[in-house]
Amino acid sequence: MPPESPPVAAPAPAPSTPSPPHQPGLLELFLAFAKMSLAGFGGVLVWARRSIVEHHRWMTAEEFNETFALCHFLPGPNIVNLSVVFGARFRGVAGGLAAFAGLVGPPMVIATVLAALYARYGDIDVLGRTLAGVACAAVGLLFAVVLKMMMPLLQRRDVTGLVILAAVFVAIGLIRWPLQIVLLVAIPHSIAITILTRRMVKA
Repeated sequence: MPPESPPVAAPAPAPSTPSPPHQPGLLELFLAFAKMSLAGFGGVLVWARRSIVEHHRWMTAEEFNETFALCHFLPGPNIVNLSVVFGARFRGVAGGLAAFAGLVGPPMVIATVLAALYARYGDIDVLGRTLAGVACAAVGLLFAVVLKMMMPLLQRRDVTGLVILAAVFVAIGLIRWPLQIVLLVAIPHSIAITILTRRMVKA
């Protein structure tokens, strides 16, 4: 009687590759940024991060932080730069224009109408208190999104990033040094420290 042959091991399943992120179309970019701008009383950054990272998942939290950091070094408002950079990343120049139009177009119409109404009824006391309340809510939302943007640094225990963040905050927010000078000093130091740290980890 021939000896039993050993059982053949089943082939290991191929590792699943993560699916690429959804590529938004031009209309989707326009509508997404229009919703952000219409919801963003006091600032769009809060709603931009929530929509891009948490709702649509077009970017990870790290990618959003890196893109928004890049927008700080471009001339113009940061959130406008973000719309153009983000749209161009997925759909080229047309995507950048679509996102920009969605971000700027609807609020421009509303702001024009509200400016006309405020010029006529701006001395009403109730309106002043309402605007003050909206401003307080906007500040609270801004603090919330800042904490969310810090989470990747905290989760990676990136001491270098946190130290640079704190140093820039003290230099600009407390000491009131000019933004351009602080960035010209902070950026080279940040890059050099990051490269040195990675080389030490690899060694």
